[in-house]
Amino acid sequence: MNDHYPVITISLMITIGIVSLMGFTNYSIINQYKHYPYYEWREKSYYRWISCTFLHGNYMHLFLNLFVLWQFGSLIEQIYMVKFGFWQGALVYLALYFALAVLSSIPTFFKHRENSDYASIGASGVISGLLFIFILYFPTTMLSVFFFLPMPAWVFALLYLGFSWYASSKRQDGIDHEAHFYGAVFGVIAGLALDPQLVSKYLNY
Repeated sequence: MNDHYPVITISLMITIGIVSLMGFTNYSIINQYKHYPYYEWREKSYYRWISCTFLHGNYMHLFLNLFVLWQFGSLIEQIYMVKFGFWQGALVYLALYFALAVLSSIPTFFKHRENSDYASIGASGVISGLLFIFILYFPTTMLSVFFFLPMPAWVFALLYLGFSWYASSKRQDGIDHEAHFYGAVFGVIAGLALDPQLVSKYLNY
């Protein structure tokens, strides 16, 4: 897949980096474009479901999301370029990014639309979806959690879903665990819809 350079992933990374850095120095940007269900419900500012994915809270948050986006998103983009053709695959991947941004934001929107104290930023919902599409293709690949704890990808997927579900109902730490959980779920659905051969692959296990 070396002939299928991940142009969309790189473009997204550059854009996310620039917008996030702008937000670090100008909080009004974050305030205007963050995922804020209370305002979205009243002002119909649903653009925030997408715009929030280009903002991050600090350098570590930004670095981790960009790192994971490059590690897994670039590979998914190349897979789709091979499957659909270069530009068609790139457009499918870009549409997938925006679809996952919206779908991973909706559950949080309904949960917090009456809570004026809740808001979130970050591309983690989208990245969860891309990660789980990667896992659909490579379920036995060893993933290193926190860079030192290796485990098969399918084991990581189960632990990730379990923790995200638990945290979304029990923890009040300001992290959008709903976006993590539903981003992963919608990633699986989208991955199977875009490549029905994966359905056969798992049915034949």
